[in-house]
Amino acid sequence: MSTLFDLTGKTAIITGSSRGIGKAVAERMAEHGANVVVSSRKQDACDAVAAEINARYPGKAIAVAANISDKAGLQHLVDETRRAFGDIHILVCNAASNPYYGPQEGIADEQFRKILDNNIVSNHWLISMVAPEMRARKDGAIVIISSIGGLRGTPVIGAYAISKAADMQLARNLAHEFGPDNVRVNCIAPGLIKTDFARALWENPETLKRSTQGAPLKRIGEPDEIAGAAVFLAAPAGSFMTGQTIVIDGGQTI
Repeated sequence: MSTLFDLTGKTAIITGSSRGIGKAVAERMAEHGANVVVSSRKQDACDAVAAEINARYPGKAIAVAANISDKAGLQHLVDETRRAFGDIHILVCNAASNPYYGPQEGIADEQFRKILDNNIVSNHWLISMVAPEMRARKDGAIVIISSIGGLRGTPVIGAYAISKAADMQLARNLAHEFGPDNVRVNCIAPGLIKTDFARALWENPETLKRSTQGAPLKRIGEPDEIAGAAVFLAAPAGSFMTGQTIVIDGGQTI
């Protein structure tokens, strides 16, 4: 059974992995044997997480800062990964932006564009940088962290929800393109998770109550509860899954 989730010899890039869901994914992939590349905007934050991982799993992590809005920075991330670990087998597109909370009619053009660029276009860039080698090798797994916001309407995070729906479609499209070369592309759609990124949705007790009262589990999720799905999608256990979106939301959308 252990081989189903064995990532030994694999190398994974995880964006937005200095905290929250991304950090949990990096930690769990290292635990299952992968070399992991911790990446976010700030090098010191990445260094700290890589050091934590290396303390438990020596030599398994490096830190490479990259801003997802900077295409050259993303290419540097890929180049440094190859320099340190060789082939790239797993990509987790986790980093995202949401600079606006409120009715869609009030969002500024620059805020809308930032959301679409950072949450969709940057994923396209990064995938395009690693997919050719995966396809040539006939082996690769790409995981995009989407959101249940992409599955339903919302009066407060409209542009973000649009971008997350687009990520699901990106996975479906690329699953068709890459599938003949045994490269799988999937999404994870978390519900409300206790991260700094989602703080506006859970810090206020009333907002938290509204966000969880309709869910069967009646609670907010934890980053580690998303990490297991990412390991599954990257490992042999998920080898027959592509183009799909795994919803992990405590039952909120049922």
